[in-house]
Amino acid sequence: MTMDHRTPTPDNPWLALRNLTPARIALGRAGTSLPTGAQLDFQFAHAQARDAVHLAFDHAGLATQLGDRGRESLVLHSAATDRHQYLQRPDLGRRLNEESIATLRQHAQANPGGVDLAIVVADGLSALAVHRHTLPFLARFEEQAAADGWTSAPVVLVQQGRVAVADEVGELLGARMTVMLIGERPGLSSPDSLGLYFTYGPKVGLTDAYRNCISNIRLEGLSYGMAAHRLLYLMREACRRQLSGVNLKDEAEVHSLESEHTGNQKGNFLLGKE
Repeated sequence: MTMDHRTPTPDNPWLALRNLTPARIALGRAGTSLPTGAQLDFQFAHAQARDAVHLAFDHAGLATQLGDRGRESLVLHSAATDRHQYLQRPDLGRRLNEESIATLRQHAQANPGGVDLAIVVADGLSALAVHRHTLPFLARFEEQAAADGWTSAPVVLVQQGRVAVADEVGELLGARMTVMLIGERPGLSSPDSLGLYFTYGPKVGLTDAYRNCISNIRLEGLSYGMAAHRLLYLMREACRRQLSGVNLKDEAEVHSLESEHTGNQKGNFLLGKE
């Protein structure tokens, strides 16, 4: 008896659209269910997302790599004692523990006068994103920022940290601005998405309305160079206007193929031409 190797799934006229997006579309069907391949792909993506959430933050390795690039770093810890508590108590991830507070106070006393910028790196919900994208992004950002003459504190690495912990770090260091690099909540097609949160005048108690977010920094999303370009625009405008958040819009000039033929394109590329 010969085996029939033909697939039981019907032809899918939408299949070509999968070449245009990473979204889970045109998965097909086998009877009333998903095909086995699509179901296995979903389970694999789900496992990757779960692994990203629970992956330990290799702060020591990142500190060593920063040191190799000539960048000093400080390793701190939030008030969440472990990963389980971090996931159960978001409020504890927004504040530093007492030992970390003492470390920053000692550093601030030894370096009075404050700095323009404090860069904070935290594992968030995807240490994988931090491991993959922090150093390449900082290389692009610091290359462009050097021309502006910004003063910067050592890179602060916070274990079990959430976005708002950067406010406390910036306040203790006397920084005019903070940039938080943090692993974003993993999606089924993006377990390694890095988020960036920028705040002018950081202090404990600020809400998200006082921050600007640049999201999805990764090879398949927003490039390191474009993210650095947008951040520098926000920093310059924040210092000029002395604010950040909902009142500071991203209107950075974006160089595109279209602008090469029509002249420089002003404003946010998502907005129409004026």
